[in-house]
Amino acid sequence: MNPVQKAIWFIEGHSAQDLDLDAIAEAGGVSRFHMSRAFVVATGLPVIGYLRARRLTEAARTLADGAPDILSVALEAGYGSHEAFTRAFRDQFGITPEQVRAARDLEPLKLVEPLMLDSSPRTDLAPPRIEQGRALLIAGLSGRYGCEGPGGIPAQWQRFNEHAGHIPGQIGDVAYGLCLNSDELGNFDYVSGVEVADFSDLPEGFVSARVPAHLYAVFRHAEHISTIRQTMHAIYTAWLPNSDYEAADAPFFERYGPEFDPRTGEGGLEAWIPVTPKN
Repeated sequence: MNPVQKAIWFIEGHSAQDLDLDAIAEAGGVSRFHMSRAFVVATGLPVIGYLRARRLTEAARTLADGAPDILSVALEAGYGSHEAFTRAFRDQFGITPEQVRAARDLEPLKLVEPLMLDSSPRTDLAPPRIEQGRALLIAGLSGRYGCEGPGGIPAQWQRFNEHAGHIPGQIGDVAYGLCLNSDELGNFDYVSGVEVADFSDLPEGFVSARVPAHLYAVFRHAEHISTIRQTMHAIYTAWLPNSDYEAADAPFFERYGPEFDPRTGEGGLEAWIPVTPKN
């Protein structure tokens, strides 16, 4: 099994225990940072969000069976109080635990069942080159996204492309899609930008981001941009666990050269994955 499959198996077998990202990552044999990214890439869900949804789903089943004590169900699901459990339950399903217990009906609820993953990600991933990346100053537009809904990124690029070539201090004709500030729930900041000499005189609404020098595994993605997730899946669940490197807690980015056509999504790109050598 790959690290994400191991994590799912571990969650399903230990969801009643006091789990956190560190324990799940250890079960998958990777770092917490690696697990956080790999799980989102492979499933579209944050690992902690999946754990919470699975616990609440099983709690809903218990309530629908007529559980006499809601607090005991809350504690079993990992919540320290009736109030905290009710808030989380309502956020997940849109109704309260009391309503489910009274109706004894799961039909209105969108339950989250155990994930079943294909154990064989794409096998045609070309070996990467290992490169010491230099520090970068990136300026562009930014948005905050969740792993379930990054669909706004193409529109963000469309807005950015109106400025391309006219940004004060722009260096070269390479564009960068920079991912940073990710959290355990799968939320992240995405910057569509270019390298600049400094951050003076930027257009209104632009943000600045400093990318430190780091070691990268650089993968070429030659297919249409819409299939980039398949490549990322193979990187994090197949190549990285079997390599001499591990994922580093640093920003990663997509690098779009002049051969990339933003109108069609064709031309290919490079995925720069920050890594550190394994001990």
